[in-house]
Amino acid sequence: MSWLILIIAGLFETGFATCLGKAKESTGSTSYWWMTGFFICLTISMWLLYIATKTLPIGTAYAVWTGIGAVGTVLVGIFVFQEPATFWRMFFLTTLIASIIGLKFFAK
Repeated sequence: MSWLILIIAGLFETGFATCLGKAKESTGSTSYWWMTGFFICLTISMWLLYIATKTLPIGTAYAVWTGIGAVGTVLVGIFVFQEPATFWRMFFLTTLIASIIGLKFFAK
């Protein structure tokens, strides 16, 4: 169950990074709504990370959490913000995913 909570926490990390990107692109009251989303996602993400670390090693949980957030944010950048999907970017994204999977299966 802790791993599922950690994955959800990582998805909320992607959410708060996405809200920051959208807030940067918007103006006026729209940017305030995106910043509100940022703080909500940030709070949920941190709370779920805290819950997951009650049973998972902190080093592993934090690395997986940031990895999920990083992978998700890169994918949002590519699909939502039209950032480039270069060969090297995809190569290192793949190695990051492999590292996250490795931490999940070999963490004690």
